Amino acid sequence: MADFIGRQRELSSLTQSLDEVRAAVAAERPGQCLMLRGRRRIGKSALVEAFLEASGAPYVFHTAEIGTGGDPLLAFTESVSSSSLPEAAVFSESTPGNWNAALRQLASILPEDQASVVVIDELPYLMDESGSFESVLQRAWDRELSRKPVLLILVGSDLAMMEALTSYGRPFHQRGMEMPIGPLNPADVAAMTGLDAAEAFDAALITGGLPIVCARWKHGEGIWSFLARELANPVSPLLVSAQLSLAAEFPEQAQARAVLSAIGSGERTFTNIARAAGGIAHTTLTRAAELLVAKRVIVGDLPISLQVSKERRYRITDPYLRFWFTFLGPHLAEIDRLRSDLTLARIRDGWTGWRGRAIEPLAREALARLLPAHGIRAAPAVGGFWTRSNDIEIDIVGADRPAIAKELLFLGSIKWLEHSSFDNHDLASLQQHRARITAEPLPLLAVTRSGSTARNLDAVFGPTDLLSAWQA
Repeated sequence: MADFIGRQRELSSLTQSLDEVRAAVAAERPGQCLMLRGRRRIGKSALVEAFLEASGAPYVFHTAEIGTGGDPLLAFTESVSSSSLPEAAVFSESTPGNWNAALRQLASILPEDQASVVVIDELPYLMDESGSFESVLQRAWDRELSRKPVLLILVGSDLAMMEALTSYGRPFHQRGMEMPIGPLNPADVAAMTGLDAAEAFDAALITGGLPIVCARWKHGEGIWSFLARELANPVSPLLVSAQLSLAAEFPEQAQARAVLSAIGSGERTFTNIARAAGGIAHTTLTRAAELLVAKRVIVGDLPISLQVSKERRYRITDPYLRFWFTFLGPHLAEIDRLRSDLTLARIRDGWTGWRGRAIEPLAREALARLLPAHGIRAAPAVGGFWTRSNDIEIDIVGADRPAIAKELLFLGSIKWLEHSSFDNHDLASLQQHRARITAEPLPLLAVTRSGSTARNLDAVFGPTDLLSAWQA
């Protein structure tokens, strides 16, 4: 379990589901189905393997593959025949001819007197546009599998397809419970890297909480030592994880890749993204953006305001991908030429400015988790405010609801610099922005890496405060 820092909640949920199956062995339908979804390389498979090892239950773990040229049904048959199910040898003796027969045969060998686990990893690779596999799975679950004491775990990295699996009108609707698997949070990253709160946020922005990247971080190591070592290694997960994920999720969508690259370079508005993506047509950009939003790769934020605004700004949801597209992706050629020193120097030059913007989503999420605290009310929505001309830009806005709010609850500013505290000048600027959008004396707060010297602030949140939002 020590290798799965931050996964205790997920492991507990999986264990609880299996315990419920065990307690219902004699029931008419003791089976349960869980659907785990999360981005690639987030550690879903490793999590399930750790759970299976600790469970002691007989199981089959099948990973669907794409592009290998093999027979998916034959691969499934081999997974079952080599599993720890008591009667797995049946699959070696009689190979099913189709998925209906395969799932029916699987149900027939599942134990009746003890709980077992069936895992199908990368399920979207078996799904098709017609929904035929979903229909086969639904029939097998309703007629045979759910009547056995089995925990069926369906795992997928294509978030849109996994969410669609149980949507209304699809065959598997309401057959299973969804369990989103996210990256390691900043507190998990702190525990894994041995860094203090401020440096842990730096590590979280670089790694995105990807366990495979975090595992490369030596305990207590500074970010520049980590980056120097990993950039010098051409097969480092820091370099290749993004490439592998993008190749898997967007194998033929060149426009989506171009749009993602434009957003990753720092462009946030529709017009600027279209220009940076090579001057693509707005209709093309709309389709590409819709695909990226559906896959949960980007999000289009609207300012939180008392009035309607159409000033949507796009950002990449994964901090690691934001870092990769800004500093690594455009310069892989120089890394291949063994000039990672140039890449590292470029990161040093742009780090402070990039980090100041990249920390904003994490700071807002932390406040949403923390409040009420320091005299500031809890807010159902925590976002930002901006105008088209950026003559007013407020880093933090708390409100009763997102986008078009009925009531604003507080305003705040983020100053995330190593050697510069939040001062009276910063406070005066925040007060001026407040006066531009409301006459109400809304509470003002500061999120700052280096403390505050400003007077009359209502609350100040530092790195340790923010990190506590994710600590038990």
